[in-house]
Amino acid sequence: MTAPDAGIVAELVPTGTLRVGINFGNPVLAQKDPEGGAPRGVSADLAREVARRLGVGMRFVTFDAAAKVVEAAARNEIDLLFLAVDPVRGREVLYTAPYVVIEGTYLVGQDAPYHDVAALDAPGVRIAVGKGAAYDLYLSRALRRATLERAETSAGAVDLFVKERLEAAAGVRQPLEAYAAAHPGYRVIPGRFTAIEQAVATPRGREAARGWLHGLVEEAKASGFVRDSLAASGQSAATVAEPAKEFPVF
Repeated sequence: MTAPDAGIVAELVPTGTLRVGINFGNPVLAQKDPEGGAPRGVSADLAREVARRLGVGMRFVTFDAAAKVVEAAARNEIDLLFLAVDPVRGREVLYTAPYVVIEGTYLVGQDAPYHDVAALDAPGVRIAVGKGAAYDLYLSRALRRATLERAETSAGAVDLFVKERLEAAAGVRQPLEAYAAAHPGYRVIPGRFTAIEQAVATPRGREAARGWLHGLVEEAKASGFVRDSLAASGQSAATVAEPAKEFPVF
């Protein structure tokens, strides 16, 4: 793809340093360095590639929940962020097409009477979610009978589910499976309640920058960059998104 012109650089990096929001609440996309170094994972790798192409310095700003990343973007405190595509968040940010698709599903007790995702939408079913997470936004629209109990973070949703003896915790499949594997007495429901599309985003008002980022994301998918980055961070079960000509419009 062509190098960005000066206008795109100025729009995307108004302070001269690319401020990158990283959400550690989704371990498929970003992981903490165990020795206290810079963030790891496909989001961090894409951010480094963006900064390299722009020819600018970069600074990571880390968060423990996606909702906090969106709030920082709304205040123009960050320039680049990595989020699930959702129309509610689209009020504050502009998305590229997705680069990764992950599954939203449920963690339940081993002996729970639920064996498919549809069974959880029933009267009396209480589902823990991370406040403002992609699956919170989705389930808030989709559930008709079950109720949601919100924790401050996605990791906190599992703790809430266990502590309050709720019927389920909603979340991304991979971390829920990791929890079940490490804690006997729990299992993950087969199937999914939604496919969560993860995209690159920038605060609203940066249309030219969004267009350039979209091209970079499509190139990163086609070249194998996204696939290789997921594998390098141990997340090969995540699915690289299909090629897309257009970005989401809300």
